[in-house]
This record gives sequence, structure tokens and C-alpha cells, in this order.
Amino acid sequence: MNLLLSSFSSLTNKVLMALAGLFLVTFLGVHLGINLLLLNNDGGRAFTAAASFMGTNSIIKVFEIVLFAGFLLHIILGMMVSGQNKAARPSTYVVSNHSATAPFSKYMFHTGIIVFLFLLLHFFDFYFIKIGLVAPPDGIASHDFYSRTLLLFSTPWYSLLYIVCFVALGIHLNHAIQSAFQTLGLNHSKYMDAVKVIGSVYSLLITVGFSIVPLFILFYRH
Repeated sequence: MNLLLSSFSSLTNKVLMALAGLFLVTFLGVHLGINLLLLNNDGGRAFTAAASFMGTNSIIKVFEIVLFAGFLLHIILGMMVSGQNKAARPSTYVVSNHSATAPFSKYMFHTGIIVFLFLLLHFFDFYFIKIGLVAPPDGIASHDFYSRTLLLFSTPWYSLLYIVCFVALGIHLNHAIQSAFQTLGLNHSKYMDAVKVIGSVYSLLITVGFSIVPLFILFYRH
């Protein structure tokens, strides 16, 4: 009975984590679309308009709460599932079977930690400034995300850190998307290969798309 309850709890956690993860994957596409507006040679007008809309629209504000809940749920469940998997795994192996594990699955916890730490930094750099928990840099208004972004990405070490974190996110996404479909029982042999390709392409686009922005600002606009 205890084993049945434990299995149910583990499966429920994985399903909830998968749903929260797919929700966050969708948000990343929206966020990338807004960030790419920074590449426009318009003095930040398009980016500022989009950021202003996201920060003032009532529906978006509700969505923002859902988004934070999604982040929190995914992080907590990720830690729980990782702990459950580790507890269920034998402490020693006579022979290590490397082929049974997908290449990126071994790094899910590590890349997840990197993404979590970057998320905290990102909140300090933008969201906490917007809501007044952190003072903005001198000469930059709390809602001036454009000037704040230019300032941050004009710093080489910050741009490099940003890119490294998105490489970690890309690795995390590449396995997470496939794993989410499998967890939800959508891993039919007819289309799972397509899911793997789409997941890999999407992960690459997210990594490259977000990385282009700091490189553009650092080498072209700086």
C-alpha cells in the first residue's frame, strides 16, 4: 500500500512538473519575441512599448501571477522528483549502463540549478527594480527596461554569464520537452521522433535567440 501511494505521488509530481514546464516553454517564446525587438534600430521604442504593455495590462498582470506560480511549482516539483528518483535508485551498480540514459537527462538537475540562480539574478536586475524592492542604477528610471538592458549587456562579463545560462537552459529544454511528452503519455511511436526534432530545434532557437541580443548590444550598439 505504501509503495502504491509512493508511486502515485511520484507520478503526480512528474505530471504536474511536466504541465508547468510546458507552460513555461510557451512563455519563453513570448519573452524571446519581446527581447528581439531590442535589435530594432528605433531607440528602443518597440521594446519599450511591448514592455510597457506587459507591465500595465490587467490580463497580463494576472498572467504574471500564474507565471510566478508556474516557476515555483516547476522548481519545487523538480527538486522533489529528483529526490524521489535518487531514493529509488540503487546505491551501487555492478555495471553502469550509459546507453539507458538520454545524453542530456544526466544534467537536468545541474542545468536546473543554473537556470534557477540566473532567474534570481534576472529578478534582481529587472522585476525587483520595477516593484521597488531594489533601487535602480543612477540615471535610470525603475520602469526603463531599455536603458537597463543596454547598461547590463554593455558589460562583457554579464553578457557572457547571460549566454552561458541560456546554453544551460537550452540543454535543460532539449530533454525536458521530450520528457514532458513522455510523462503525459503522448510519446506515441508515430510522432515521438517529430517531437524530439521539434524540441531540439526549439531549444536551439531559444538559446541562439536570447544570446543574439547581448552579442548585438555588446559589439554593435555599445
